[in-house]
Amino acid sequence: MSSNIHATAIVDDGAQIGEGTRVWHWVHISGGARIGKACSFGQNVYVGNDVQIGDNVKVQNNVSVYDAVTLEDDVFCGPSMVFTNVYNPRSAVTRKNEYRRTVVRKGATLGANCTIVCGVTVGAYAFVAAGAVVNRDVKAYALMAGVPARQIGWMSEQGNRLELPLTGNATCICADTAASYHLNDGEVTKEEQA
Repeated sequence: MSSNIHATAIVDDGAQIGEGTRVWHWVHISGGARIGKACSFGQNVYVGNDVQIGDNVKVQNNVSVYDAVTLEDDVFCGPSMVFTNVYNPRSAVTRKNEYRRTVVRKGATLGANCTIVCGVTVGAYAFVAAGAVVNRDVKAYALMAGVPARQIGWMSEQGNRLELPLTGNATCICADTAASYHLNDGEVTKEEQA
């Protein structure tokens, strides 16, 4: 199965696009982009040159994935969410040599209209609520909301809220999968059931 690229999309020479990836209306993928298998790019998406995208990533309509952004496998980028790559932009000052790297780890969700300020890492399976502004690193499984974003809970790999406190030590069982999630010293880990 090859990629499905709409006739209105522009894919520059040199871009690497994995099998089964769908590129929809008015998308522009730059020549240096490296994109995995089974991804989906909605209408009016832009992907820069210095961008790495894993497998099964969903980028919804009106998202620009600028240079210095890495999206690992299974990341979801909601409609019109925003990445930046310069911390203090000025039109009259060129800062292309000051791009700050942003990494979104496996399985994370970035809600519609949220903003990810450059230079942060969003942890695996974290969930950033719609409209939130992330300006610091996000822990794995953390549920983030607000401006600026603050942690308000924890999420499972299935995208369900976990009944865990923000701090301390506790365990929760996912109703969908029966997997155990353990909170220890401010970090959540998952234990599969045998």
